Amino acid sequence: MKKNFWKALGPGIIWAGAAVGVSHLVQSTRAGAGYGFDLVLIVILINILKYPFFEFGPRYAIASGESLVHGYLRLGKWAVWLFMALTLGTMFTIQATVTSVTVGILSSVFPGILSFQGWIVLVFALCIFIVAIGKYKALDRVVKAIIIILSLSTVIAVLAASAKGFNPNPDFMVRFTWKASDLAFLIALAGWMPSAIDISVWHSMWTIEKIKNTGYKPKLSESLLDFKIGYIGTTVLALCFLALGALCMYGTGINFANNGTEFSTQFFNLYTTAIGKWAYPVIALAATATMFSTTLTVMDAYPRVMKPVTQIIIPSLNKPVYEKYISYFWLTILIFISFLIMTAFAKEMRVLVDIATTLSFITAPILGYLNYKAVTGKNISPEHQPGISLKIMSIIGLIVLNAFAIYFLSRFILRFF
Repeated sequence: MKKNFWKALGPGIIWAGAAVGVSHLVQSTRAGAGYGFDLVLIVILINILKYPFFEFGPRYAIASGESLVHGYLRLGKWAVWLFMALTLGTMFTIQATVTSVTVGILSSVFPGILSFQGWIVLVFALCIFIVAIGKYKALDRVVKAIIIILSLSTVIAVLAASAKGFNPNPDFMVRFTWKASDLAFLIALAGWMPSAIDISVWHSMWTIEKIKNTGYKPKLSESLLDFKIGYIGTTVLALCFLALGALCMYGTGINFANNGTEFSTQFFNLYTTAIGKWAYPVIALAATATMFSTTLTVMDAYPRVMKPVTQIIIPSLNKPVYEKYISYFWLTILIFISFLIMTAFAKEMRVLVDIATTLSFITAPILGYLNYKAVTGKNISPEHQPGISLKIMSIIGLIVLNAFAIYFLSRFILRFF
């Protein structure tokens, strides 16, 4: 069992590599910095409500031997078209956002070495090399190492900050009150907490890829254990970053800058002021590792996902000879449009983050519904389908996500009347 578990371990860790990023480093830290510990229970609740829809990714892959993209096809070609539309509506802002935050951190850690555009080119080049040359095996190894470094660095920082105590200045304390601005931030926080539901599709594909590379098909219990390790880990890390924001930034009266480099510099300066200069390498390492991991994983995922989608939409391309070119096409489009978006929002990183996370929140109920229908389809044996408790959790999650999405959209539309 132990030997087989290590063979199965991987997709869940890569999932964590994609999930732990902007949602944690930026949004969770902002939650703590802006509201102290007020949002701890909400962060936990969000992770619980979205859990089933992420879990359905590896569950479907093990049960069916195919990815969720083909699970959507079993619902009808309309589901693939819908998924493609939702993906095209979010993929470029997601890639642009995670890369923009990565570049902001690198510009802060290594000031004056490269321009904003220069860092973008370097980050993209490194990611392309790992994704195109090393493919899954290299990605698997890199992300595992990064997650270990991140986890250790974050725990050390939280323990050090906790030792100094929670002492916000009462003059600058702000409480979460459910007013419009608070709800807008909550929706942006929830959009990528612990990540966008799109990642469930990626996870199903990583699971299939892992089986091909190792020649070992794990049991459902082994695959779900791999996922749960990643999921619980991301939840704990989200709370750690929230705690760091609360312990080090809440009640200081300092607002985050919109610019990515300035944001990162503030992030590091506040931490080192509160914890000590010795902590700079720890925080810098954690932040850099987090965001590069996310950028790398996202860049691997979108061309990988869009390949079967394209072949389903255009059946004439469903031939082995076209597979590599389809992936390169989507990789090129992804990089080009993401670069344009990053250039347009070069000095507005925080705005770009909120746009991307909010878009993901709005699409979450639709993707959650597609995942639920796929994993409860006739091609999935009863023993592999989710149990009654998980189905109830799914329904509750869909109701809550739909309610908040409808509320947000109604308020947004009413602004124009």
